[in-house]
Amino acid sequence: MKLLRYGPRGQEKTGLLDQTGDIRDLSAHAPDLGGEGVSVSALAALAQIDPDVLPVVADPGRIGACLSHAPNFYAVGLNYNEHAAELGAEPPSEPILFSKAASCLAGPNDPLTLPPNSEKSDWETELGVVIGQTASNISEADALGVIAGYCLINDISERAFQLEHGGQWIKGKSAPGFGPAGPWLVTPDEVGDVQNLSMSMTLNGEVMQNSSTADMIFSVAEIVSYMSKFMELKPGDLIATGTPPGVGMGKTPQRFLRPGDVMELTIECLGSQRIEVIAAP
Repeated sequence: MKLLRYGPRGQEKTGLLDQTGDIRDLSAHAPDLGGEGVSVSALAALAQIDPDVLPVVADPGRIGACLSHAPNFYAVGLNYNEHAAELGAEPPSEPILFSKAASCLAGPNDPLTLPPNSEKSDWETELGVVIGQTASNISEADALGVIAGYCLINDISERAFQLEHGGQWIKGKSAPGFGPAGPWLVTPDEVGDVQNLSMSMTLNGEVMQNSSTADMIFSVAEIVSYMSKFMELKPGDLIATGTPPGVGMGKTPQRFLRPGDVMELTIECLGSQRIEVIAAP
């Protein structure tokens, strides 16, 4: 299934993308996509519904974040071999974990307003993992079984906030709009081999990132298992699993987002985002 949320911000309804590309109204069966609403059992029940009995949405308008909320929004740093190389960093021996404020969730095509005083806002195309059941101390062999689905994430990062003000990375990762997620939450049966998905990002039509999840240092199963040894993962938790090379910080000279820029991101099977950058008020 490809699940989504559509409508004005704060008034989104749940939908399902059918095989012909039409959006079907799923709100009578799934009033919310978040928390227990995206548990493995809840999604298994939705999979039993014949899409043809659901009303077609003629004009869905805005597409919202594929999750209404996330109990926790986690992320993994330096998880692509070539990304570590472009930053001159040694590949980590264990996953580097940090968090983004869950309040930064945004729709896949919502404009990005740069934070006040931002000079180094950057892009990061990432595979998102949505947890579907409570998991603690889970093995790698069982880790994929607790996943509800996958989505496209842009882990937008303000590098000065992240690296030049001391403390933790979360400060550079959490401004409003810094977590575009979607357009779809895609269940694992439609994704296939999650470790072999092509991914790309263009800025104003110029290719910046062009890679594959095959370059990940730690696989999705390794990440979920590793995280579960230190914390209890809950249904609806969202994990951004790292970005490939081609971020603005890694360019020579460095290139950061400016008003008027347009980011376009794609991950195979997971859809695309188009985000226009606008100036801070």
